This record gives sequence, C-alpha cells and structure tokens, in this order.
Amino acid sequence: MRLLRLIPRFASPASLAVAALFGAALAAAQPPDALPSAPEPQLKRVQFSPQEMPSLILRWNPLEGAANPTPAADPGQRESEDIPIVSMTPHFEGSQYWLSGQANIIFQGRLPFHSLYQGPNSFRNSAEYKTSLLGTLYTAYRPTHSIRYSNDLILDVESAGGRGLSQALGLAGFTNLDVVRNPYLSAAPYLARYEIHQVIGLTTQTINQELGPFTLAPKAPVRRIEFRVGRMTLPDFFDVNPVGSDSHLQFMNWTVDDNGAWDYAADTRGYTVGGMAEYDDRAWSVRYGVFAMPVVANGIDLDWAFSRAHGQNGEFELRHSFVPGREGATRLLFFANRAHMGNYREAVIDFLNGRDTALYGVTRPTITLHEHFGALKYGFGYNTEQDITKNLRVFGRFGWNEGQHESFCYTEVDQTVVSGADYAGRRWHRPVDKIGAAVVSNAIKKDHQNYLKHGGLGFLLGDGNLSYGRENIVETYYNWHAWRGMFYAVDIQHLNNPGYNRVRGPVWVGSVRAHVDF
Repeated sequence: MRLLRLIPRFASPASLAVAALFGAALAAAQPPDALPSAPEPQLKRVQFSPQEMPSLILRWNPLEGAANPTPAADPGQRESEDIPIVSMTPHFEGSQYWLSGQANIIFQGRLPFHSLYQGPNSFRNSAEYKTSLLGTLYTAYRPTHSIRYSNDLILDVESAGGRGLSQALGLAGFTNLDVVRNPYLSAAPYLARYEIHQVIGLTTQTINQELGPFTLAPKAPVRRIEFRVGRMTLPDFFDVNPVGSDSHLQFMNWTVDDNGAWDYAADTRGYTVGGMAEYDDRAWSVRYGVFAMPVVANGIDLDWAFSRAHGQNGEFELRHSFVPGREGATRLLFFANRAHMGNYREAVIDFLNGRDTALYGVTRPTITLHEHFGALKYGFGYNTEQDITKNLRVFGRFGWNEGQHESFCYTEVDQTVVSGADYAGRRWHRPVDKIGAAVVSNAIKKDHQNYLKHGGLGFLLGDGNLSYGRENIVETYYNWHAWRGMFYAVDIQHLNNPGYNRVRGPVWVGSVRAHVDF
C-alpha cells in the first residue's frame, strides 16, 4: 500500500517511543495467566473520538458522520472562556495529510463475590486485577483539493496487549471494551484499517466540516453521496452516539458503548472488509453496507465467499432536536448476517435425545455440531441522543435480534436496553472534564437460555448451569483532563446476575484509565 510510506515520514518518533516503553513496562509487570480451554471471545475495535474534546483549531465529530458538521461556537462564547488544548501536537487545517496517535491504558480489579458454582466460561469469583493497553497510529492522505469530489486514503496501525478480567469470559456486558478477547493473539502491531473514502457532491453549495483521520476536506457538499471501501470497523459509522460510544473518554462497558444485540460483522479484533454507501442531506442521512463475516464464531479469519457469508447493515439517521436551540438525533439500525452458524434449539434437542452423545461422545449441548451454511441471524436497533442544557446530554439505545442462531461476532445478547447521561465540568471551570452514568439491562431468548442451562458453551458464556435472570449493569465514571492530550478517569461498574445467572454475583468492578492523544 502506498500509504505505508507515510508512517515513517510523518510519525513522531518520540511520542511513539514513549507509548511503546509504557506498554512494555505494563506487560512486564503483569504475570501471564493460564489460558482457558473454552472458545475465546472477540476483540472489539478502538474508537477514536476527539469530538468529545474542544480542539485548539478544529473540532472533528466522527460520531455524527464524516460530513455532518457541528455548528460553529458562538464568538462571544469563545472570547469568554479559554479553549483547552487537548492534543499533545496540533493538527492544522488545510493539510493534505493527517497524522495522529493515541494510547489507552485501563487497569481493572474486583473483590470476591458470591457464586454457587462456576464453569469453563464463567466470570471467576476470586479477587483479580488486569491491565489492558491499546495504541493506534492514524494516517490519511487527501490526493486532491476538490471539495465536490474529495477523496481520502486511510491507513491505521494498531497494537493491543494485556488481558481482561477472567480472560474476558463470563459477562455479556463485559467491563472493558479494549481487551484482547483472544489471549492467543500477539500484541505485535497490525493493520487495523485501510480504506478508500470517496465523496460525490450533488450540489455546489457547501458546509463546513470538521477534520479527522477519516475525512480531511475542510468543507463538504450539502447533499452528497459517500463511498467507503476497504478494511474498517462498523461502529465507526453505524450506531454512533456522542454520549456513549467511546471507551477511551467515556464509558468502558461493551453494552453501554455499543448496542449489545447488534452482532455486527467483524473478526476477533473487531474489523472486517467490505464497502458502504451513505447519502447525506441537511437533516438526515441513510447508510448501507455489506461486509465479510468470520469463518467461525469469534474467528480471526474472514470468509471471502460473499455469496455464502456476509453481513448487511443499514441505518437511517434523523438530526432533530426536541429541545429548542439544542442538538439531538435519532437512528434506526437493522442488520442481517449470513454465515456458517449453529442453532441453539437443534443443539439442545439432539443432546437431550442422545443423538450427539452417541455420534460424537459429547457431554453437553454443542452448538458447533449444528452449524448450517447460509444461516440467517437478523435484528434491529434504536439509538437516540439529546442535549438538554449546555452541559447535560442524555442518550438511549434499544436492540433486539432473533436469538435462535448462535451469537457469532460481538457478544451474547439477544435484547438490550440502555439509558444514560453525561455532564460537562464547566460549572467547576473544567469544560473538558465529564461525569457520566448509565444503566443497561441485557437478556437472551428461551432457546439460548436452555442451551446454557444444559451446560452448553458459547464463545463468551457457560457456567455449566443457569438460573436465568437479566444481566443488569450500572456504570459511572469521571474523566479528568490533566494537561494537553492527557486524560485520567475513574470508573465503577456494578453487575447483577453476571452471565444471566441469578446464583452468581453481584459483582463490583473498579477501573482506572490513562489516555493520551498525540
């Protein structure tokens, strides 16, 4: 790839060296754990979200879409309060290149909790602590100066190391979005994204646009079509929410930052290959994409035969506020996955009637014995956000999927509902600081429940038995802007019925996070 040449030319050796040394020290300080024999869960992507931070020069908002500008701040407001610097190095308007980086370190720990029993994929009930480290280098190049037909070439390199509590097993709403959910994977750098972004303007009228690693043009046509082709992660463009989508500056839980019932196409690290198209107008957008599915549940290898395995995703977004003078948006999402997936009901029936035991010698229902090519898993999601005051924002999500076929890519949730809010620290003269709180309730369907009750294992869950109850989670955090691009946060999560099991828990998890933007 031509963009590979951009990394050594424009990278900051000092900043990358600091991040590398910090990561090496943490890795050396953490002893290796015994690896579980059960199937491993997948890694979720890292979300780059500088839109949460007012910038010295620009404010870029990928969570609103690459070409949806945030209204310019009132000049009087800019004069009345200092705008903090939130990056270690500046990013200048008008450049044809983009170079930035980030490092995110999360330390989590918990005390022992009540548990009548536990199985191969359980969240362990002993005291434990773990540290994760994730770093990303973002590069992009804009070959031309055209606004109506702008084009971006994107390449990002990433490294993920450390571990999650209990090897990220035993919770549908796991507590750390950054963890490597397959501990067999190396922490060596890998290509996270390589992508072509093309804009086709349908009018000569333009609007201002915030710059970032996914869009470099300073303006965009009011009405336009955008195409993206390559390797990417779907939550960069679908189901985004400025209040609850960024594990580096906001919440950390999987099912708070994303719709847990959306089993979006991705490999173990959270990335896939495919293409999408988006139409943007003044007040609304619609986007649709087709992407590769993994060969097996939570697998690192993608199935390149799109005719037999693919994930279709579509979303409608309406930018409308219910509070005069404030911002708000509503999004409706659907997905339909075709892949070599198993059926929970078949697995349970053939285990109970003795067929699977006689043929394969298994002692529990086994979903991988009942996989079918072209199996269909589908669902939908609802996503909303609303500014209430200058400092207070609220958000909510609802998600549902059919629940008969195995959870394949993201997490083991068939229904989810979440609500939350954040509050900026302007009243105590810290405008970039945020305090947030959210409540999420996750559920699985009857076939999925029966599978786990009879001892079946998913790629995340499996206590050996199940006394079913909804998995309910409360999370709160405070994110403190220390200096320039340095942020620190404390986070507390309370989890009731971990893994949908009423005889286990409740669990308290405490976290400390350090984040640096270059």
